[in-house]
Amino acid sequence: MRIAKSERRLGPLEARQALTVEVDGEAVAAFAGESVATVLLALGRRTFRHTDHGAPRGLYCGMGVCFDCLVTVDGVENVRACMTPVADGMVIATAGGADTEGGAAHE
Repeated sequence: MRIAKSERRLGPLEARQALTVEVDGEAVAAFAGESVATVLLALGRRTFRHTDHGAPRGLYCGMGVCFDCLVTVDGVENVRACMTPVADGMVIATAGGADTEGGAAHE
């Protein structure tokens, strides 16, 4: 059995290109190779949207099958956050604003 290296698959952060994206109106640092979901999770966002009945939804399967992580990217609605790599200047909007796991608005 092979043992995983201690270095991340994408390489050390120091070697990765720093990007700036906008999340719900806030400028946020990100790195090339990260998904939109990764950026949202790094911000502490666990809820990306709500169902018609108000149930919170966020990252679930992480591989594009469940569609629970839908967000708006550069004005395009219903984009899977887990499958979309960030790009410099990207504008990301979560449905219902900046909710966190506890349901409090992020300020």
